[in-house]
Amino acid sequence: MPTFAYKARNVSGRLVEGALDGAVAGSVAETLLGQGLTPVDIRESAARAEAKSGGSPLARKKVGHIDLLLFSRQMYTLLKAGVPILRALTGLQEASINPEMKRVIADVRESLESGRDLSVSLALHPRVFSPFYLSMVRVGESTGLLESVFYRLFEYLEFERYMREQVKSALRYPMFVVLAMAAAIVVVNIWVIPAFAKVFEGFGSQLPLMTRLLLGFSRFMIAYWPAMLGGAILAAVLFRAWVKSASGRLVWDRFSLKIPIAGKILHKAALSRFSRSFALGTKSGVPIMQALSNSAQTVDNAHIARRIEGMRENVERGESLLRAAISAGIFTPVVLQMIAVGEESGAVDDMMEEIGDMYRQEVEYELKTLSQQIEPILIMLLGVLVLILALGIFLPMWDLGRVAIKR
Repeated sequence: MPTFAYKARNVSGRLVEGALDGAVAGSVAETLLGQGLTPVDIRESAARAEAKSGGSPLARKKVGHIDLLLFSRQMYTLLKAGVPILRALTGLQEASINPEMKRVIADVRESLESGRDLSVSLALHPRVFSPFYLSMVRVGESTGLLESVFYRLFEYLEFERYMREQVKSALRYPMFVVLAMAAAIVVVNIWVIPAFAKVFEGFGSQLPLMTRLLLGFSRFMIAYWPAMLGGAILAAVLFRAWVKSASGRLVWDRFSLKIPIAGKILHKAALSRFSRSFALGTKSGVPIMQALSNSAQTVDNAHIARRIEGMRENVERGESLLRAAISAGIFTPVVLQMIAVGEESGAVDDMMEEIGDMYRQEVEYELKTLSQQIEPILIMLLGVLVLILALGIFLPMWDLGRVAIKR
């Protein structure tokens, strides 16, 4: 019987790691759920997993965000129409374009046929279905509102997709300008400045400081460009590895919130995700403690996720949601006031949904005006670059012209 390494979260939201023996990953997931743990990741040995899948995992196409979004929408439509779950999964498996998604649906259907619940069957694929997704499905099973849960999950995933597309669209122009400036610097230093250097050598006098700096940097770049390119690639690889580590991710996510212009957008987007997912969980009947833990996993920022986990711990100790939110230090006074009203009126879920919508509208506005906010900075950087090149290249010529006039 193979051994499976697992990562799961307990009822208080803490991450638990260990290993269990089981015939398949489903039995391990079922055991964990029976112990009150929500599976996050279950992995068997690499050799066994590759043999089972019929090839290297790298050769398989991943299940994307759009695949999960369509799956949720189609499950809602089929279940609402009264189609049994097994027949709905069979239809989705045949209609799926992504081979990996087709394989995942087939595994889920086989697990259901063996008598497991849908949430347990989905837990077989923790890389596809997040703990938040699994918790929502589990609540839908217990309340008999599975089709409504799938529709809410579709709305949440659609919101996530919209936010990502908006960010990509807003950053496309600034990234193009920055790349163009970087390419211009390379071209100038490798081809333009060396041509002027030959002219400057015949002047027979000391060149201005700016010109000497440009010539020195150009010579350095020409002589050591392979080392600079290799260093840049190595730095990028090391940075990605550092960001993937828990400590590195925490430091980087905290720093990213302080980046001018972009930081406030990332902050508001993370809080919008938290508010909407928390409202979705509590409206579906998820306990507040579990809703906070699940929502912390959706914010896509380790620093804010840790603050939300701190909120959960404070609520667990008996504090109100308002006091926990104040101690977290990530919400504005307006949001704190809305949370207070929600607690007093007993409609925290409605207020959190309004907070999510408010943050979403602010993010949309920030993204629409992002290019207008960045343009002055880009123009200033471009002006500084042109000024440096102009002073470095033309100052010696102006000096030479003044000498010629005096003669």
